[in-house]
Amino acid sequence: MSGLDATYLYTETPSLHMHTLKIGVLDVSQVPGGYSFERFQEVLGDRLHLLPPFRRRYVPIPLNLSHPVWVEDERFDLSNHVRRRTCAAPGGVRELDAVISEIASTPLRPDRPLWEIWVVEGLEGGQVGFVTKLHHTAADGVAANALLANIMETSPDQLEPPPPDRPWRPEPVPPKATLVRDALVDRAKGLRGLPKLVVSTVRGGRRVKELKRSADDPPPGAFGGPRTSFNGPLTPRRTFASITLPLADFRRVKSAFDCSINDVVLAVVAGALRRYLADRGEPHDQPLVAAVPVSSDEPDTVRLLGNKVSNLFTSLRVDIADPVERLRTMSRITSTAKELQNALGVDTMEQWVEYAPPQPYALAWGRVVPRLKRPPINCIVSNVPGPRTPFYIAGARMTRMQSVGPIMEGVGLNVTVWSYLDDMNFSAISCPELIGDLHAVTDGLHDALAELVKSV
Repeated sequence: MSGLDATYLYTETPSLHMHTLKIGVLDVSQVPGGYSFERFQEVLGDRLHLLPPFRRRYVPIPLNLSHPVWVEDERFDLSNHVRRRTCAAPGGVRELDAVISEIASTPLRPDRPLWEIWVVEGLEGGQVGFVTKLHHTAADGVAANALLANIMETSPDQLEPPPPDRPWRPEPVPPKATLVRDALVDRAKGLRGLPKLVVSTVRGGRRVKELKRSADDPPPGAFGGPRTSFNGPLTPRRTFASITLPLADFRRVKSAFDCSINDVVLAVVAGALRRYLADRGEPHDQPLVAAVPVSSDEPDTVRLLGNKVSNLFTSLRVDIADPVERLRTMSRITSTAKELQNALGVDTMEQWVEYAPPQPYALAWGRVVPRLKRPPINCIVSNVPGPRTPFYIAGARMTRMQSVGPIMEGVGLNVTVWSYLDDMNFSAISCPELIGDLHAVTDGLHDALAELVKSV
C-alpha cells in the first residue's frame, strides 16, 4: 500500500468515515429473464476478477514499521458485501438521497475488503439503484472510473464478461516475521530517494514563492478562509443530496467566457454557497478556500487500485455578487493555483507521505484540527469526467452515475460532480448537525448556473 493510500486509513475515526460513494441507477426493464437481486449477485460474482480492490483486505505491519499490505482475502464471502434496501414511495431523487444518507452514516468493517454494494429497489419507473461504498484507501475517482469501465459494456448485447487470464485465489496472511522483514527492506529502499526529494521540494518551494510574488490573483493557502457553520466538528451521521444539471449549459458558459468546465463548476458552487450563507444570515464577505483533488496520473494511464491525487487550493469568491465577475476572478485564481502546483510538483506531497508514520495523522485529524480557530479549508469540490457513451451491464442500461468523496474534521462539506452522457450529476455530503437541509445547497447550484446562462 502506498503512503497516500495508507493516510486514508490513518485519518479514520468513529466520526470521520473515509469511504467514498459511487451511485448508479439502472433501467432493468430490458434485462433478459428479468431483474432479481439474486441475479445481480451472480453477475457481480462473475466479474470479481475484474475488480481487484473488491477481493483484497489490508493487513497492518507489526509495530507500524511500514504501510499496510494488501492480500487476497481467504475468508471472502460475497454475501457480506452485497445488501438490499427498498426505497420509500414514490422512489424519486429525494427518497433515494435519504437512503444514501443512511448508508453513508456507517463505517466499513476493517476485517474485510473495504466495500459494500447496497441494491436499492422501489425506484420510480421500475429502476434499480446501486450504492457502492468504497474506502478511499482502495481507489480514488480515477481508479473507480476505470473499475466501472472494466465491468460495464457499451452494448446491451454483451451479456457475459471476458474470462479471466487466471482465476483469482485467496492467499494466507504472511507470517509476522515476513511482514517485518519486507517492511524494513521497503523502508531502506525508500530512504535512498529522500535526498533527491528534499532538493526538488526546496527548489519547487522557491519557484512557488517567486510565482506568488508576481501573481495578480494569488490563490489562498491553507487556513486562509473564515469559519462557517459547516466548518465544525463531525458526527458519525451523514446527509446526502444530489441534483442533475445539463452539460450543454456548462459548455455554453465555458465558450462564452473562455474558461474551463472546471472553472464553471467552481463558480456555480460558489454561487450556491453565497446564497446558502446569505439565507442563513451568515457573513459572506470573505472568500472561502476550496480543495480541488487533481489526478497525478500520467496521460492515458489505466489504474484499478489506489490513489494518485493531490489537492489544488483555490478561492470560492462568495464575496462577489456579480456571477460573471465571480467566474472570471475565480478562473484567474485557479489558473495561478495550477501554475503553483506544477512548480512545486503535482506528486510532491504524494512522495512525502511515503515517509510519514501513522500516529501524526491520527493525532492531527482526531484531536488537533477540531480545536483550531480556522479550518484548514472550507470545503472540497471535485470534478470527475465520466463516460460520454451509455454503459450497460447484463443488458441493463445505466441512466445515472454519481459519486462523492468523504468530508474531514472541520471541513464538513464535499461537493462532487461526475459527468455522464449529457448530464452533470452533482452530489453533496455533510453532517445533518452542520447542514440541516443539504438540498438548500444543491438547489442553489441550479440557480447559480441559471444566472451564468442568463449572462451568456
